[in-house]
Amino acid sequence: MRFIFIGDVVGKGGREAVHRLVPELRREYNAQFVVVNGENSAGGNGLTGSCARELLQSCDVVTSGDHTWDQKGFDLEIGGLDRVIRPANYNRTQPGRGFGIFTNPAGGSVAVIVLQGRVFMKECARCPFETADEILAGLPAHVRTVIVDIHAEATSEKLAMAHYLDGRVTAVLGTHTHVRTADERILPGGTAAVTDAGMVGAEMSILGRGIPEVLKKFSSGMPGRLPVVETGVIRLDGVVVTYDHASGRASGIEGFSRRIEL
Repeated sequence: MRFIFIGDVVGKGGREAVHRLVPELRREYNAQFVVVNGENSAGGNGLTGSCARELLQSCDVVTSGDHTWDQKGFDLEIGGLDRVIRPANYNRTQPGRGFGIFTNPAGGSVAVIVLQGRVFMKECARCPFETADEILAGLPAHVRTVIVDIHAEATSEKLAMAHYLDGRVTAVLGTHTHVRTADERILPGGTAAVTDAGMVGAEMSILGRGIPEVLKKFSSGMPGRLPVVETGVIRLDGVVVTYDHASGRASGIEGFSRRIEL
């Protein structure tokens, strides 16, 4: 069996690319389950209920990260979005869920967990490694397929999480830095890993943002608005993982990029 995991979606252009390309990717890879990180899908910062529902028309689960609460009112909406997952190592009093168990249309159950890193990131309430242990210890025995979105800045922390969970989960897939890395691998215990799955955003941009505005910020040191690039060639990055649903072990991982003109 196969599932697809797609990197950070940036703005309306990213959402439109997901809507147009994911059905084709499902057919191309014969993938039964699709997870997308949507934490930049609302104007480049955070999520809204409407943006999440739009993504869920094409995908099965939407994950998030350090921008989860950037949009005012999303804390009131997330409770009604069963297929949207925020970082599990946030304070337990925060709304939403840090993991979920979902039915794969092709058969079996899939657990999806989001963990936020702590190196060069906003503070989290709890250690992501301890949080992962707690969640895995509580999963029902029949749930063998486990997908972990590690939303972190440091490649070392993402790789550390992958090795820490090797043999206990199906995949540990990095998000947040918006650049697809070329280090896809199957670890000795049967866990698929990649440092970053990439993004869904404008190819002629800087991480989905306008080039002149980002250059001005870097060269001047002054704060400024960084608009999202919504048109032109939008690139969709992700990985496809081949796995055995009975054992939860991965046997293959392949990165991909697709482009569409908007």
